[in-house]
Amino acid sequence: MRLTSSLLKRVGEWSTKYSNLPDRYIKRAMEQVYWKTPRKPNYLPRTIERKRFHFSIHRPWTHDFHRENAPGKMHPFIHVEPIKDWSFFRGDRVEILVGKDKGKQGIVKEIYQERNWVIVEGLNMKLTTTKWDKKYPPMCILKEQPLLITSQVQLVDPSDMQAASIEWRYTEDGQRVRISVRSGRVIPIPVSSQETIDYKIPRLYVEQAKDTTKADVETITYEPALKTFQMDVMDEMGIKEDRVPKKFYWY
Repeated sequence: MRLTSSLLKRVGEWSTKYSNLPDRYIKRAMEQVYWKTPRKPNYLPRTIERKRFHFSIHRPWTHDFHRENAPGKMHPFIHVEPIKDWSFFRGDRVEILVGKDKGKQGIVKEIYQERNWVIVEGLNMKLTTTKWDKKYPPMCILKEQPLLITSQVQLVDPSDMQAASIEWRYTEDGQRVRISVRSGRVIPIPVSSQETIDYKIPRLYVEQAKDTTKADVETITYEPALKTFQMDVMDEMGIKEDRVPKKFYWY
């Protein structure tokens, strides 16, 4: 089930896959409805809600995201270049092109498709200070900062371990792969790209008590029929209708 609501159009596809959450839950966690018309036939459906959201390193379903987009809190408009084919995945080796870590290579730790960002593990660090508290003194923490994939990082070709531009192409058997423009070698998508909040790899996930099992999904519990609910109940209970309906006319 993919995102279809206008509210969720800016939520990245890979962010949704990483969350492993239903679309309706993400929509419910994001939406801020200020006023809605009553659900009556004499009212046209009208809703006043927040339509512009500020995306950062906080995921759309978290409390930090809601705090950043609290009612009445506004952020400057940020233009994000649309990318048709997302080419950076969790576990990719990339080379940094700007800043103090220019020329260094690292592994992609997180991706934020809403802002075209990736976070490289252990690189592009910034020293941040926690807020002062009466009980605890402030702490200085080194934290990775996001990098823009369009100009600040580049994928590394595993054949020669050098940064290279890539293209999406199809193999003879119809598989879509990333190809290094310089060497023509395939840059495989890492297995860690399948990682979600719940598991590292789908086959390693252990089913929980409240999970819907595969057997339950395959079991057909309802068969559609041209009957009303009352007719269906009568058939199940063996009730026969012997009453003759009264004639009536429409004018």
